Amino acid sequence: MASTRRRHAGVAAAGEWAAVSGAGAWRVEAIGKQQLMRRTGLPARDLRALDPALSYPSSIMGRDRAVVVNLERVRAVITATEVLVPDPRDPAVAPLVRELRARLMATPAPAAPLPQVSEWKEDEAAENGGASPPAPGVGGEGKDDQALGRDKALPFEFRALEVCLEFACNSLEQETCTLEEEAYPALDELSSNVSTLNLERVRQIKSRLVAISGRVQKVRDELEHLLDDDVDMAAMHLSEKLAYQAADANSSRSGVDNEPSEFEEERGDGEVEEEGGGSSEGGYGNGTSATVFTPKIDELEILLEAYFVQIDGTLNKLSALREYVDDTEDYINIMLDDKQNQLLQMGIMLSTGTLVVSCAIAATGVFGMNITIPLYTAATEGVFWQVTGGIVGAAAAVYLVALLCYRRSGILQ
Repeated sequence: MASTRRRHAGVAAAGEWAAVSGAGAWRVEAIGKQQLMRRTGLPARDLRALDPALSYPSSIMGRDRAVVVNLERVRAVITATEVLVPDPRDPAVAPLVRELRARLMATPAPAAPLPQVSEWKEDEAAENGGASPPAPGVGGEGKDDQALGRDKALPFEFRALEVCLEFACNSLEQETCTLEEEAYPALDELSSNVSTLNLERVRQIKSRLVAISGRVQKVRDELEHLLDDDVDMAAMHLSEKLAYQAADANSSRSGVDNEPSEFEEERGDGEVEEEGGGSSEGGYGNGTSATVFTPKIDELEILLEAYFVQIDGTLNKLSALREYVDDTEDYINIMLDDKQNQLLQMGIMLSTGTLVVSCAIAATGVFGMNITIPLYTAATEGVFWQVTGGIVGAAAAVYLVALLCYRRSGILQ
């Protein structure tokens, strides 16, 4: 019982990974960190980028034997023969595994690419009439193979990387479209009816817009960084790298086998200056290869540019939506300023009217004092209405004059 618990604890600590092969076959394995490091040749610091509990920026890292992909919800380790996806039972990860299986199964696996050799021995070039010798296994039909190379299927790691890029870009594109469908009607509704409910909806939409824009910007920056760095793109040619290492090992073994006879022949002709010598650049002297692995990055660059354009289009949509939000906010602020100006003008008019009425009340209070004056003893009738009319007329005249002065000075419109 205790051993069973320890076994289950070990499996839980190891974590589940979906291993998808080039033929589309897949299986769920419990792989620990140490086992994964031995299997892929990755250091521990690269595996931390795949931990969902840690907040790592979007990145695509090419290593000696694997490519680490960390783009939004897409986390995977791509080797020359398989793709490892962590936590395949997660509902957000399961569609990626299904897409990998379908796409990798539908596309046939390409033949192993030939290594690109940058330098050749001078004596071999001289024997071929000054021309560089053909690549191993190509023969005299190298140009035809290169001409047909464009029609060949992409290497396994590029096809898997394409699925990961497409899944990440499409997920962000879908979120952007969903946000647009919700945002534009809500902004139009807010423009026509400024209410607390509409303001709250727009506030939530703006928060989502800022979050999605940041995520899309990180993916775009990572793709732009890869496109600007040829070394990083060259490190992602895993299949070609393996083929180059195999060809280099065969060349080294053949060089060791042929070294005594070549040495004796050269020594007999008196052309050797130094034992075991050879070309210091790009030669195969003493069975050691001095060639440089320089793969062609055109295919990968075209692949990355395609998804860079897609993610840049998504970012442009978000930028347009952000501008629309900003324009709506400016329009709402203008409306609020106009309402505030109307309230201020109304306040000025009411204050002026209150002042004029206060003056009329003061005049009425003067007439109400208990002081004997000739006006009170006059026998003429209608004096009350004359005085009252005079006070009201004077107050109205003062009010109109004040409004006219306000308009001339620009206080009122």
